[in-house]
Amino acid sequence: MKIAYLLNSVSRKAGGLFEICKRLAQTTCREKEIVVLGMEDEFTKTDVIQWAPLRPTVFPPVLARSFGYALGYSQYLAEVCPDIAHVHGLWTYPSFAGYRWHRRTKRPLIYTAHGMLAPWALRNSAWKKRLVRALWEDAAHRSAACFHVNSEAEHLTLRRHGLRIPICIIPNGIDLPAGQSSEVSSLVSDLASVARGRNLLLYLGRLHPKKNLLNLIRAWKEALNSHPSILNSWMLAIAGWDQGGHEARLRQLTTDLRLLTSVIFLGPRFGADRDACYRACDAFVLPSLSEGLPMTVLEAWAYAKPVLMTSECNLPEGFVAGAALQTGTTSKQIAARLKQLIEMSDDDRKAMGARGRALVAETFSWPRIGEQMRWVYEWVLGGGTAPETIRL
Repeated sequence: MKIAYLLNSVSRKAGGLFEICKRLAQTTCREKEIVVLGMEDEFTKTDVIQWAPLRPTVFPPVLARSFGYALGYSQYLAEVCPDIAHVHGLWTYPSFAGYRWHRRTKRPLIYTAHGMLAPWALRNSAWKKRLVRALWEDAAHRSAACFHVNSEAEHLTLRRHGLRIPICIIPNGIDLPAGQSSEVSSLVSDLASVARGRNLLLYLGRLHPKKNLLNLIRAWKEALNSHPSILNSWMLAIAGWDQGGHEARLRQLTTDLRLLTSVIFLGPRFGADRDACYRACDAFVLPSLSEGLPMTVLEAWAYAKPVLMTSECNLPEGFVAGAALQTGTTSKQIAARLKQLIEMSDDDRKAMGARGRALVAETFSWPRIGEQMRWVYEWVLGGGTAPETIRL
């Protein structure tokens, strides 16, 4: 069986999709042949080696990079002649290329939305998405053999969206971290010196309005106003890459609220730098307005860190397991949960983090996720009894 993964980017430029798609392909390729197609960008040469033993084929984009049209993409897809095309992400050229390939070959097509059909996501650049839906996206979704989602909440969203085809619910996976290298140890020490003896509350990810970081900063100010002692005991660290100039707004708000001594911006963090952030922090926060299934929360749990997140992160099992505190999306709601997290004892926070690590080890391991995805591929091609992950 040969499966083609169709992506816009195969590098860190894809955000969380980079790690998700890479590890899913690597896990699945142990028993299936996987070919990966993507667009070339400024990080491709550095990041493509991380796909080993796979070797993605990349194409230089033509016209708008965000849409991802590339000469040769569709032709190469036809030449490799996969049994299944698995499209990761919506609204861009790979989605159209997969749909056109499906119409020509009559071979099965699978889509993974990665949260891109959530209500907030549809409202973002709404007119562009309405145009793409009218041109091909809705027809492509209806023609797919199966739609892959990461959570029950996303499954229900797609049903409300009108999708009637089979949907498989398979979460993202995570690898538990290995031992700490000397390089990481040095980076952790650097972060500790920046914190100057204070605990670190970490956000790590894209600096984008969807992540609700403006309200997080406002909430931090509210928490400091009601509990001034926080200033001497905690620091908020925001790590990530800017998207659309949003970082400037975050920095300006931090300045306006006079938070320069308790909020720091760490910039983009990848590889060992990313590892050091998780090891150095004492808790993790994601106040997002919309997610598919966020890798950063799974990563924080893998490092045994307690998590503060919204229900929009689609990880209710974290609340059930006592591995996370649930917050709303307003600054007042976030501030109330920040105070609760900070007032917990160190032992209670460590116990919450330990429950998170146990949760990901049991439920979100990549070997388990890869096996579930392979069963779906085999069912799509061969029929028979539907796997337990399928909702008809």
